[in-house]
Amino acid sequence: MRQIGMGAARLEDAADIAGIAAHEAMRFFRGRLGIEFKADESPVTQADRGVEARVRGLIAERFPGHGIYGEEQGIEGGDARALWVIDPIDGTRSFISGHPLFGFLLSHLVDGEPRLAAVGMPALGEIYTAERGKGAFRGAERLTVSGRRDLAGATIYVNEGEKIWRAHPETFARIMGAGTTRRFAYDCYPYALLAMGHVDLVIDFDLQPYDFVAVSLLVEEAGGAMTDWHGNRLSMQHNIATVAAASPELHRAALALLAG
Repeated sequence: MRQIGMGAARLEDAADIAGIAAHEAMRFFRGRLGIEFKADESPVTQADRGVEARVRGLIAERFPGHGIYGEEQGIEGGDARALWVIDPIDGTRSFISGHPLFGFLLSHLVDGEPRLAAVGMPALGEIYTAERGKGAFRGAERLTVSGRRDLAGATIYVNEGEKIWRAHPETFARIMGAGTTRRFAYDCYPYALLAMGHVDLVIDFDLQPYDFVAVSLLVEEAGGAMTDWHGNRLSMQHNIATVAAASPELHRAALALLAG
């Protein structure tokens, strides 16, 4: 295993850690899992805890002094200038049902600004990376969004559609009438599809920082835009709704659609 140097993180560091996390996750995938439900009724498995513990150990060993914020174990060293944010299994419900579109999310922030991100798709053998100001990649391939400007012709992915329907039925109805193609999802993969240019718009709901920090950097570095539903810049908000688009024009059209 390649040893990552101490101190400042690099894009290769995030990709390396994502690869190790993928190997750890696949040890559990489609096996017998112990499943519990958290206070918000979301499931958590041995895999979630195992992957996060493995990644925390790697970060603590290779980047002493850096803070770590993970979905399962919370935050430690949160006052550090450098902070790693981890979602060990993005899409636990997919994972426990044997669906291969669960992911792993990792981002590295310095003074609150995302600098590096890795989006791993363990069952697909894919790792997407992004570095602030230097682009988004799948392996060595540089990624670029479609650039679509019009909402009428857009391919739209809706994450957490059931939650949107329950909380904002009128907004949900407007979404269902938009674009040419609409697909439902619950995981991070639509953002990778957006960064690759296959999808034009991703609408999401009820997210925590570990859900969106990594994918927002991936989308932005591929040339897209991602904010909350009111057009506000993303930081470390909790329980927010987001929209990611392949162009500023499409992003503005989506914000208008969501606002009604």
